[in-house]
Amino acid sequence: MTLSFPRLPVPVALALVSVLAACPLQAADRDAAALPGDSLYQLDARAVDAHGRPLQWSDLAGRPQLVSMFYANCHLMCPLIIENAKAVQKQLPAASGARLGVAMVSLDPQRDTPAALGRVARDHRVPEDWRFLRPAIDDVRALASVLDVRYRFREDGSINHTSVLVLLDAQGRELARSEVEGIAPDPAFVEQVRLAVASSP
Repeated sequence: MTLSFPRLPVPVALALVSVLAACPLQAADRDAAALPGDSLYQLDARAVDAHGRPLQWSDLAGRPQLVSMFYANCHLMCPLIIENAKAVQKQLPAASGARLGVAMVSLDPQRDTPAALGRVARDHRVPEDWRFLRPAIDDVRALASVLDVRYRFREDGSINHTSVLVLLDAQGRELARSEVEGIAPDPAFVEQVRLAVASSP
């Protein structure tokens, strides 16, 4: 189910997150300082991928990314999000499809183990370079905030959440977003992705 909420401007969301996450300058902070001020990668967040490899949220920098938040036990909207992202990538010219990163970030890291994320990737037959990420439990809310994904847990263990694909440029600035309502992607969003990939080094 898609929820509609007023959006926080990116600088406001980042400011809120930075207040919550204030800490002494470390390597990750120095890396983030090289990014633009409106980059979502300014957020210092940790994750592991479906292979159990640790990474920083800012490790996604370097090429345009399609990013969404989902959870493995979802059987309604999350499969549509994944299939919609696959459809976007398939509509890109063959030579440029590999220049677009795709990252699916779990809203439920307590249950979404790397093995569970790997099963989702296999079930949907996604390209090998897609990343299914299990963020640190303490970082989920901050990631949802900068991506403007609203969510809440229900009594039955399901999660009510915004169903959206977010397009980031190579430095983590939001370029576009598309509300997911089915498998077929929004043609205007596909064109924005195509332009982002074509203009990326």
